[in-house]
Amino acid sequence: MDCAYFDAGRCTSCALMGRPYPEQLAGKQRHAEELLARFEVPEWLAPVASREDGYRNKAKMVVGGTVDAPTIGILDADGHGVDLEACGICSPGHRAAFPVLARFITLAGLTPYDVRRRTGELKHLIVTESPDGELMIRFVLRSTEPVPRLRKHLPALLAELPHARVVTANVLPEHKAVLEGEQEIVLTEAQTLAMRLNDVTMHLRPQSFFQTNTEIAAALYADARDWIRDLAPDTAWDLYSGVGGFALHIAGGAAAGDGASLGPEVTGIETSVEAVASAELSRTDAALSRLRFASGDATAFAVGAEASPDLVIVNPPRRGIGAELSGWLEASAVSHVLYSSCNAASLAKDLAAMPSLRPVKARVFDMFPQTTHFEVMVLLERR
Repeated sequence: MDCAYFDAGRCTSCALMGRPYPEQLAGKQRHAEELLARFEVPEWLAPVASREDGYRNKAKMVVGGTVDAPTIGILDADGHGVDLEACGICSPGHRAAFPVLARFITLAGLTPYDVRRRTGELKHLIVTESPDGELMIRFVLRSTEPVPRLRKHLPALLAELPHARVVTANVLPEHKAVLEGEQEIVLTEAQTLAMRLNDVTMHLRPQSFFQTNTEIAAALYADARDWIRDLAPDTAWDLYSGVGGFALHIAGGAAAGDGASLGPEVTGIETSVEAVASAELSRTDAALSRLRFASGDATAFAVGAEASPDLVIVNPPRRGIGAELSGWLEASAVSHVLYSSCNAASLAKDLAAMPSLRPVKARVFDMFPQTTHFEVMVLLERR
């Protein structure tokens, strides 16, 4: 993949841009194998390749420039807006929506936030595209002052973007380097975006995390279901469950390979209340009676539980699961752990703290082409 922004030095976020994709994928596989070499993984499945461009389902763009000439992209070192409306790793749906959103910013009088002067209102645009081509559009604002104008002109935006299902105003009053605030004002009747992966539909709420690459996420969840099907656990926990991707895939009868089977009894634990609400809606729609979700800390839940399940799934943030949860898993009666990691270095550190749980197989999923990041999933078995 080639990128004019990268070649001109306007955006260098994609560190591997311009490098042949097979070389990128081979490098990620090699890096994962090197980091996990001491654990003697018996089987490395072939890495799952992604499309090279247009793979992101979520665009997190800084708004700069002026109300009459806004930029949608990033800020340079001096705080000036750099327009990246044609960013090649964003989905085609994103790229089609950005010019419409730029015109809407002008129409609604949404003054871009000036980081240096700490003036203006519109800080970011967060746009998510579903597999069905529907959009969730979030305007991150400094205050609620522009909300009446957003409401007034929303029909014009929906007329130009009829596939925009959810539109919100997120309020981030603080001047700090974060993407969004706690307050979310939903401006449309619809409050969730349907993300249909494999045979599972997940309902995404505005502040819920979802994997960045829809096609690779589908492959990740499908593999997880296949690996777990062979184990046939009676009980399972999905810690760091997010909107329920892993739990929803293994909880139904399909997880056991038999439409008449109830599948395992699954509990999903997630700190984000928004994500739990999303997961609960998906669970209700799918009528999965042996699945439940709860809001809470994954480590505290495990340590405080009266009994351990047959299987634990962990999909933690980049820092990994940490010493306390690793220690609990090592001392527990859990027979299998499915660990999906976006940071192979923290994965290796956690595996070292669980010597009784040995790798059975592993696979790299290229969730982030053109960058050095990737997902790796490892199945562990108690020996």
